[in-house]
Amino acid sequence: MQLLSRNYRSFILCIVLFYFSSCSPSYHKFSKNYQTSSLTTGPDYSSLYYWAAHPYKKDPADSIPSPLKTEVTDTSVDVFFLHPTTYTRRDFPEGENNANINDAELNAKTDYTSILYQASVFNASARIFAPRYRQAHISAFFNMNKEEAAKAFDTAYADIKSAFEYYLKHYNNGRPIIIAAHSQGTWHAGRLLKEFFEGKPLQKKLVAAYLIGLPVYENYFSSLKPCKDSLSTGCFVSWRTFKKGYTPDYVKNETTASFVTNPLTWTSDTLFAGKQLNKAAILWKFNKLIPNANSAQIHGNVLWISKPKIPFGFLVNIKNFHTGDINLFYMNIRQNIKTRVQSYASSTHQ
Repeated sequence: MQLLSRNYRSFILCIVLFYFSSCSPSYHKFSKNYQTSSLTTGPDYSSLYYWAAHPYKKDPADSIPSPLKTEVTDTSVDVFFLHPTTYTRRDFPEGENNANINDAELNAKTDYTSILYQASVFNASARIFAPRYRQAHISAFFNMNKEEAAKAFDTAYADIKSAFEYYLKHYNNGRPIIIAAHSQGTWHAGRLLKEFFEGKPLQKKLVAAYLIGLPVYENYFSSLKPCKDSLSTGCFVSWRTFKKGYTPDYVKNETTASFVTNPLTWTSDTLFAGKQLNKAAILWKFNKLIPNANSAQIHGNVLWISKPKIPFGFLVNIKNFHTGDINLFYMNIRQNIKTRVQSYASSTHQ
């Protein structure tokens, strides 16, 4: 009976990963196109190899879902996108708390999960720059020694800072910028915004920041404010997605309020937003849009959603939709990026 229960749970987990996390093992077939090296020094961002997405090369961020192939695009702004944790292997060597930047399988995993399913949401409105970085292992968020975890995050951020400085010097040329990130990427994006934008000339170039998957506490920024609506610019949006009625203990234990945006309305009020406002989600079948996938409502420090409309949904009792933070609102985010870019352009020409 125990074995049957374990197999059943594994089956359900596979369904969850398949539909929400974009983490199907199919990325393995692409790893042969990548080179593995034992090089442990930081990445050289003058080489396109160290960019998971870059406008000067073809990469998964260029992918456009089939129903949107005729969509009019405008890449007058840039997005600097920081991918979430993909260094999750359970058997990682002791002491190797940061990913090998030249791990072929890991880079393929990053590119054909986060870059394809998350970064691509920006390609109708921006040039996409997504650096590879020596990301901290997933355990840095949970059970790693605090000092080791801090060192791992510092190493990861050092790469991101280097990539951003290279981007500013060689590619930006005064263009407006969107900062976007998910999960671990959001951890680093907040630090980047504080160091390069807040109270500095570059803040005027910020279209918006999409800080998704981790909390942005009310006391984190000094001058950067949350977006009030879908038209606001120079601001940030943020949310964490959970099943309606569920709040995990670690959120309940948070002593500081965090900013939460409802991506179906782009406001921070607690009104219910019905699933008819969900333009479409994109799950594992990248070329299939799923309209009216779920409703959404802000509750405390998180975003609650109804059970998403997916095949085998009756089998899924998942409560934490962290891996679907972007996928579940794909078309709402895609449209909102256009709206904010247009709003920014209008405000700067007045």
